[in-house]
Amino acid sequence: MKKVLITGGAGFIGSHLVNKIHNDYDIVVLDNLNPQIHGKDKDSYTYNSIKGKCEFFEGDVRDESTLKSLLKNTDVLIHLAAETGTGQSMYENARYVEANCLSTSYIADFLGSKESKIKKVIVASSRSIYGEGKYRSKELGIVYPDSREEKDMANGVFDCLCPVSREPLEVLPTSEDSRIHPISTYGLTKFFQENILESTCNALGVDFVGLRFQNVYGVGQSLSNPYTGIISIFSTRFRKGKGVNIFEDGKESRDFVYIDDVISSLVSSIEYKGKSSLILNVGSGEMTTVLQIAEILKDNINPNVSIEISGAFRKGDIRHNYADLTLIKKEFGFKPTVSIKDGLRRFCDWMLNEEEGEDKYEKSLKELKEKNLLSK
Repeated sequence: MKKVLITGGAGFIGSHLVNKIHNDYDIVVLDNLNPQIHGKDKDSYTYNSIKGKCEFFEGDVRDESTLKSLLKNTDVLIHLAAETGTGQSMYENARYVEANCLSTSYIADFLGSKESKIKKVIVASSRSIYGEGKYRSKELGIVYPDSREEKDMANGVFDCLCPVSREPLEVLPTSEDSRIHPISTYGLTKFFQENILESTCNALGVDFVGLRFQNVYGVGQSLSNPYTGIISIFSTRFRKGKGVNIFEDGKESRDFVYIDDVISSLVSSIEYKGKSSLILNVGSGEMTTVLQIAEILKDNINPNVSIEISGAFRKGDIRHNYADLTLIKKEFGFKPTVSIKDGLRRFCDWMLNEEEGEDKYEKSLKELKEKNLLSK
């Protein structure tokens, strides 16, 4: 039976993958059970869900000896372990670089050693490597905007503007050949992971798949981690009867992809026998605004809470980004199956039966303000 090592395998995505494939592969999981994700008592939903379904090692990918000892007997490596959180990465740079880049460098080194039997490497990349997505200007055609100007946002102008006409640009789906322009430390580290593993695998004749995940959500995601997405943040506050303040004008959008569809892309990556090197977007292929997310969550959790649009903005945030799925449909036959309304309903049904997460929203805002990353 093929041996699969999943780094970060007790996390949100990893645990779902273990549960999906544990009958078909000999699975080994390496995870440090980070308290930010799993709580101080390490009794998380995701960790408990994989017990008995894999060989589990509690350890850190930054520990070179532990990592390499597990890589020795691996046929397929699925590298999911990473520090996540765009905002947090901007003021904990060293932590993100060490966890995401140094550990991945150890993997690249091992691939070139005589001990390696690894035949395929799959890495979780991110839409954050693009920065802003793809746009069209009437005057210039296809453009990839740089970061928006603070003076515009301070005056309530949040759209990306054409540098010629100063009119709002038309948003387009972002394809894999779009400009790579990460504007956060997290995005930079994800591109490093993708790039070093792709180049190493190509040089050594090891199959490689890089999956650029959009905003992944669903049953099992951390409910008390304020750094990994608005769905957890908003749902926790709504459940406690608290309102939320939405940044900008609420029309900023992302591509939210349900966990089941992400797992489908990972399973296809393991089974794929086509090109030796492949980089693919994974998303829903649809734009959903932050205000729409808040309203759906409110309807499912607590219709009596308030939603306010503050006009504040996080410096360095992007306005829009959603995935062009043309390539993954061609190579994997991939088709998103869960709509945002259905996915959020499933998430809420699960969340309301779980222990309430700790509300750390105000703490995260305070940190951003202290680091001069929040406008107000």
